[in-house]
Amino acid sequence: MRAAVVTTAVVGTAGAVSHHQQQKYAQQDAAVQQQQDAAYQQGVADAQAQQQAAPPPPPPPPPPAAAPAAPDLTAQLQQLAQLHTAGVLSDEEFAAAKQKLLAG
Repeated sequence: MRAAVVTTAVVGTAGAVSHHQQQKYAQQDAAVQQQQDAAYQQGVADAQAQQQAAPPPPPPPPPPAAAPAAPDLTAQLQQLAQLHTAGVLSDEEFAAAKQKLLAG
């Protein structure tokens, strides 16, 4: 019977020590987790502060102004043809003006 009491005392002591160790490790884990959470929150706050302090990016430059539309080549050739048909331009003048338009 004495052996049973000793065994019970040893088992009880071992259980108490084990329970104590588990609580100790749980507290250490909780402390580490709190430190990590605090560091994360600080990082988030720092990033937000930095983002708010940074000046906004400059607006994009305006698109370049469109070049004035070149006169329609077909319309100009038709106008020359009308002047030639009306007799305002001679054959040589019409050919020269037409060549000038086509050369650009």
